[in-house]
Amino acid sequence: MRHQLRAAALAIGFSFTALAAFAANEPMVGGAAMYPTKNIVENAVNSKDHTTLVAAVKAGGLVDTLESKGPFTVFAPTNNAFTMLPAGTVDTLLKPENKPTLVKVLTYHVVPGRISSADLVKMIKDGHGKATLKTVEGETLTATLGGQDVMITDAKGDVARVTIADVFQSNGVIHVVDHVLLPG
Repeated sequence: MRHQLRAAALAIGFSFTALAAFAANEPMVGGAAMYPTKNIVENAVNSKDHTTLVAAVKAGGLVDTLESKGPFTVFAPTNNAFTMLPAGTVDTLLKPENKPTLVKVLTYHVVPGRISSADLVKMIKDGHGKATLKTVEGETLTATLGGQDVMITDAKGDVARVTIADVFQSNGVIHVVDHVLLPG
């Protein structure tokens, strides 16, 4: 009975948190409200779906950059996206000796400026079906539409779908994606 009461109390508490975030128009990512008054890192650390990305950002020494003024557009892969990489890839990237490669992969997910999903769709339409985005890493990503979804294609031809768009931050915007993007 105690366990049932505790579970009910937790569910009610979560519901109130979710309801408060919904009422305040704060998107939920990984079970946590994302607040536009917080920066990219301050919000990302609360998402249960982005613990691998946060660990990688810390290992890559990019926390200060992503806490800076920006603005940045981040295509943020979920934990599940990282599990789709070949076995051992994440562990290898997180090793100190592989920091340059890790930084290259992470900065390939970042585009200078604050680009909303509406901006992306306009860029795609203006580009006759595709938009080229220059990343902080220096290479490009290609944005297209797959039905109603924004799709991001990396240098290797792999495609990620934006699953949660327009998570606005004080220093940019996050678009959650379902695959890790890899530079050429």
